[in-house]
Amino acid sequence: MGTSDSSKQITTLTFIGMTCALVASVRNIPDVAATGWTMLFYMLVAVLLYAFPISLISGEFAGMFPKNGGPELWVSNSLGKKWGFVVSWLLWVQMFPGMVMVASALAPLFGNIIDNVPLGLNSKFTLVVILVVYWIITFLNLKFDMAKIGGKIGVWLGLYIPLAMMLLLGIAAWVKVGIVPTGSLGKFSLEKLIPDASTAKSFVYFAPIMFIFTGIEMSSVYITRLKNPVKTYIKGIFAALVFLFFVNILNALVVANVVPKGQMELNNIAQSISIYCQILGLPHLVVNLFSLLVFVGVAVQLSAWASGPAKTVTESARKGAYPPKFKFWKTNQYDVSKAVILTQSVIISIFSLFYLLIPGVNQAFLMLVNSTTVIYCIVYVIMGIAILKLRQSHPEIPRPFKIGKKDSKSDWALWFVVILLFSSICFSVGLTMKAGTLINLIAVTIISIVLFCAPLLIEKFKKPSWEQEVVKRMKEE
Repeated sequence: MGTSDSSKQITTLTFIGMTCALVASVRNIPDVAATGWTMLFYMLVAVLLYAFPISLISGEFAGMFPKNGGPELWVSNSLGKKWGFVVSWLLWVQMFPGMVMVASALAPLFGNIIDNVPLGLNSKFTLVVILVVYWIITFLNLKFDMAKIGGKIGVWLGLYIPLAMMLLLGIAAWVKVGIVPTGSLGKFSLEKLIPDASTAKSFVYFAPIMFIFTGIEMSSVYITRLKNPVKTYIKGIFAALVFLFFVNILNALVVANVVPKGQMELNNIAQSISIYCQILGLPHLVVNLFSLLVFVGVAVQLSAWASGPAKTVTESARKGAYPPKFKFWKTNQYDVSKAVILTQSVIISIFSLFYLLIPGVNQAFLMLVNSTTVIYCIVYVIMGIAILKLRQSHPEIPRPFKIGKKDSKSDWALWFVVILLFSSICFSVGLTMKAGTLINLIAVTIISIVLFCAPLLIEKFKKPSWEQEVVKRMKEE
């Protein structure tokens, strides 16, 4: 299997940019900053033992199966349609806590826009903003092609401009005041680089830091469009991860320097901007402008994401995975299923109640991001098992990109990469659960088990007639 024709090829630089755009986000900066100097350790572990192995595994998969489908297609070809369906389900349901977590940033941003920060940090107000914004997004997705309308706008307003503003203002503040002794960062010392297993509360932030890189597997879809898949993909992924490492670290360092220790507001992206303006003597209008840009950007990005995973559910429904009466198979003129969009909106609304039921915005935020990360990790575990099985069962399939030497019959390199990934997942999940509260442990465990078992139950009770009935109904439409 060769690469595509030169007219469709993409350069290494373009590939790096596409990969960074998939996972870069301004909303993760407070999570990284909250760990202080230990962020260097956590980010290195997340990059080398989590993101890089996922990228390598995805690269081999994408080279073998270059058609659209991603993890669902890869796993189906290795472990069968049952586990392919489980993966597609998990990639859909991870957005339930994930979308609430992302949308929770909107309330403090709105509070900053209207110069009422305490209101933006109120749990009840956060719940109201999430519900109002998300249901507006839902109805817009049913009436317009929001993925097409908002893609580029959301990336610029919600990512590029805020990251640049945050970094430039942060550097200027650092130059003016130096290291702030009372900040979350504090004075540097070697022992601060490695977390103390007996006392480190920062363990609870490790899963959110790993969450930064979830979704990076999707960059592998471009592998067949690279001129030299093996060398270019590895160099491109490594360069993208190095860039993401420094972008997150530099921003987190300047944020941690000015935010007082123990006062990091995880869902208030503009908290550091407000402090920078006080240090630099800039008008509060800068905070208002930053908050408005990110608010619009996050809302537009949420709108684009709302319809993405839903399309996977629609495809599964057309294969008979869901009862025809649910109408998940039926789409409108924008190829969006009204039934799927409304279903996920109702469930996301239920998840948003975390901000009403859980005391403290930070605790609710961590619970949601931990749940999302654990669900994603289950997908990556299934992918790891699938790639190992495929090497054994179908070694003859052409692999434009292969982990290990191309002509080697040994699979030790693949085993090494998969073990690295599994180790980092066990390490992060275990430490996160240990460091978190009992409520966090119970909630994340229940959410993960229920959402993992649900597709297995659906698969068990699935009837062969469902697919036939869907085909019949689609012909009648």
